[in-house]
Amino acid sequence: MQKLTFKIALPIILVGVFTILSLSVIERGQLDLAFYIVILFLIIYVFFFGLAIGQNIVFPVRKLLDKAIKLSEGDLSSRVYIETKDELSELATAFNKIAEELETSRCKEDDIEKAISIKVVAKTKDLEETIKALEQKVKNRTIELERLINESDKLKEDLGRKKIETSQIKKDLDDVKKKINRHNKVGQVPVKE
Repeated sequence: MQKLTFKIALPIILVGVFTILSLSVIERGQLDLAFYIVILFLIIYVFFFGLAIGQNIVFPVRKLLDKAIKLSEGDLSSRVYIETKDELSELATAFNKIAEELETSRCKEDDIEKAISIKVVAKTKDLEETIKALEQKVKNRTIELERLINESDKLKEDLGRKKIETSQIKKDLDDVKKKINRHNKVGQVPVKE
């Protein structure tokens, strides 16, 4: 900001000094000590006047720049209030409008993010409940299948025993038939198989 102050104050000071020097050259022969004192005070006045004008212009710009830096760092509540009735005041109003729109936009984004987060949590909860229900069904079906497999194994064992018993009964029956046939051969009555 010092550069801007210097850029504004320097032309004013130079114009003042040039004007004073121009006046002093006009009647150089008639100049006395009082004139030089007036010129000195005039130079001092022009110098401070130039600095004051520069500061009056630079102060609002510096204020606007500081708030712009805060806004860029994420402070969306940053506002500038400049009470001059010129372009700087209009610039401050535009800056405040931009900051307000950014803040509103950020609030909307936060609200949308919260709403989405709530929906995601709800959907996730629904999915977790569905997964738990499916896991329980799988567990129940697995238990049922294991029971059926055990029953099937028992039935296979029973079937195997029954086959053995049946073959033993057939064998016994065949033996009985043979004995009956032998016995009937002795008595001559054939037995049909």
